[in-house]
Formats: sequence, structure tokens, C-alpha cells
Amino acid sequence: MKKTMIMLILALVSWGANAQHDHSNMGHSTESHSKMANKSMEQSNVEVERSKSASAIIDNYLALKDALVADNSKKAANSGKMLFEAFEEFDISAQPKSEQKELGEIIEVAREHAEHISENDGNIEHQREHFEMLSTDVKDLVIITGTDRDLYQIFCPMYNNNEGGSWLSASSEIKNPFFGSKMLKCGSVQQNITVK
Repeated sequence: MKKTMIMLILALVSWGANAQHDHSNMGHSTESHSKMANKSMEQSNVEVERSKSASAIIDNYLALKDALVADNSKKAANSGKMLFEAFEEFDISAQPKSEQKELGEIIEVAREHAEHISENDGNIEHQREHFEMLSTDVKDLVIITGTDRDLYQIFCPMYNNNEGGSWLSASSEIKNPFFGSKMLKCGSVQQNITVK
């Protein structure tokens, strides 16, 4: 029931955002691209606690990212399966009680994205769509749980019809998982996530 409600809420929010989208500026692609370029250049820093609690999730997420960078849908599907299992094994009870509900909700949605990726070998575009949403979930999880390594949130302004999309990387070097070999270097570091 809870899973159904979350999916219903996400669908309604997505539908509402699309219904309210203003198409009057569609001819001004240069202007919107400039705004996206400026957004991608804003860089911030956030410090998180040193923790190994999410290490398996981060390891498998980064393996998935690398598979998408390499345009390897089969490897992405396998990495998605491993990531799904890492979410299943994550011990929420070891986290502060005040964070457990939010972590549970993040993990539930992230697990679904990982599962979609694992089930779509051969459909790399669909895998990339879910990876973009998954990246937000993994970042939210890392901000709460902490991490055992510094991470970089990288933003590509060209993804999703110039709406942009972000992913996490263990390196500041740009290797774009949304476009792979088509536009490997598209993106810039948007946020440094450093261990205290």
C-alpha cells in the first residue's frame, strides 16, 4: 500500500509539473541553454560524516555509472541487480532513529530504479532515465548516512532535452553516463561532497 501511494504521489507530481510547463519560450533555446550553463557552473561544497554504512551502495552505484559511461547495457543491468541487492542489505536500524523513516523512503524508491535498470538489458536509454532519478536518491542517502570517500555531483545541462541531470562520481573528471561515447565530456562539477 505504501509503495503504491509513493508511486501515485510521484506520478501526480510529475504530471503536475508537465501540465504547468510553459511552452511559450520554446523558441528561445539559446536563452534556456544559457540558464542551464549558468546553473551548471554554480559549485558548492557539503561535508558529510565519515561512514562505511553505505559503502556497498556507493560501490555498486559507481559500477553502474561506469557501465553507462561505457555504453554497456548488459553490464549496467548486472550492476543494477547488485545495487538492488545492496539496498536490500542496507541496515536502516543502525542509523539514527530520527533518520530511519526518510532513509526507508529513499531506499524504497531507489530500489525500484535499480530494479528497472536490472530488468532493461538492451534498453540503455531507459536505464539512463532511471539512473538519473536514482542519482538523486543516492545523493540524498549519502547526505544522511555519510560516506567513506569524497564524491562529486556532476551536472550535464544537455541531458533530458536541455533540462539537465546530475550524477555522482568518485572523480572530478567528467565521464558522462547519460550520453556515454556520444558526449562523454559534457558536464561540470556542481557540488563537492567531502568527508569531515
